[in-house]
Amino acid sequence: MDLQRWVFRPFFWMATLAIAGWQSGCTFQKTPPVDAPSSSATPSIPISSSKGGMTLPPNFVVQVVQQVGPAVVRINSARTVQDERGTSLFEHFFDMPSQNRGQERVERGTGSGFIFDAKGLVMTNAHVVDKADAVTVLLKDGRELKGKVLGEDPFTDVAVVKIEAANLPVVNLGDSKKLLPGEWAIAIGNPLGLDNTVTVGIISATGRSGSAIGISDRRVRFIQTDAAINPGNSGGPLLNARGQVIGVNTAIIQGAQGLGFAIPISSAQPIAQQLVATGKAVHAYLGVQMVDLTSELRDRLNQEENFKLGTDKGVLVVKVVPNSPAAKGGMEDGDLILSINNQAVRTTDEVQQVVESTKAGNPITLKVQHQGQARNLRVTLGSLKPEQLESDRPGASLSLQIHQVQMPLGKGFLQNSKSNVRGSESI
Repeated sequence: MDLQRWVFRPFFWMATLAIAGWQSGCTFQKTPPVDAPSSSATPSIPISSSKGGMTLPPNFVVQVVQQVGPAVVRINSARTVQDERGTSLFEHFFDMPSQNRGQERVERGTGSGFIFDAKGLVMTNAHVVDKADAVTVLLKDGRELKGKVLGEDPFTDVAVVKIEAANLPVVNLGDSKKLLPGEWAIAIGNPLGLDNTVTVGIISATGRSGSAIGISDRRVRFIQTDAAINPGNSGGPLLNARGQVIGVNTAIIQGAQGLGFAIPISSAQPIAQQLVATGKAVHAYLGVQMVDLTSELRDRLNQEENFKLGTDKGVLVVKVVPNSPAAKGGMEDGDLILSINNQAVRTTDEVQQVVESTKAGNPITLKVQHQGQARNLRVTLGSLKPEQLESDRPGASLSLQIHQVQMPLGKGFLQNSKSNVRGSESI
């Protein structure tokens, strides 16, 4: 199949002025909440209602931009990397290392962010500040401030940067859980270094899973929008018609028009709270690769010797990661997950939601079917590490490409089949 490559939003340039991007990477552990913004928070745009529906001011976008714009910032970052050049002809023939090999160079990038707390807390994308040696935050009023990365989370692509300044404008956070397709969406950011750029569209969809859009290593149900998002918009706010932040702009599909994605603020805020409190976010980890079981897949599997499924309802375990919580709890390749904690599950999304809503270190009870026999398993969830998620994924991980999962079947489960199944999820 054709691989769709994802473009995350940082706008990087090197000494050659070539544009490049940094590649980035759930249960939320309860932590003390971030203090509520002070009175400097921007007020919401008033919207009147009538029997005919909601009535917006004629220039509501202008009002949103004027009130929220000052709290949207530009983030310049720099990191030092080793220049890994290939072996030259001189080195190949004379076996002498080049003096230029292994030299350090500085990569610089630009992204966006927004001040969500008057104490100087800025929310942005993790890939904007990933491995940054220096971070500079530029405000709309002209102030240029040194930023300190308090923490970054590759699994949700959320990061928090701290700046020291007085009289900071602050955004008003909304409720992304109540979003409906068709609502207004306003994006503010710094695409391609063009500060304070405003684009407008609608909410195209909500609840897009990572696997549905080709980035299954993200613990996020994305907001989809057709508001234009371009390199440099990363970390900027997606706003509703009231001027409230409903999402953190993060990704588009390269070559597509009107397909942008944002992290819901209701997901980003708890992660930000953890990053402020502890510098890291904790995610529960089960340790399986899984796919939705469909009638078509069931029929294909049942053609294999010694492999029979009597149902097409459930989630099929493609692989159990060795030494993972799932393996320690007795899960096996080929298990069909029927329920978790006595709640039926039919999709990988439902399994992920249960795991994400359970604190790492707590147990879950799974009802599975294996070779036609039902059994109950108790699995204590672990804490997810970046290298664990990478090892869970088939093929080249963290390339953010839609991939196919080859599922060999029969004895030892999934060893000899030529069948390919899309949409493998890891959790």
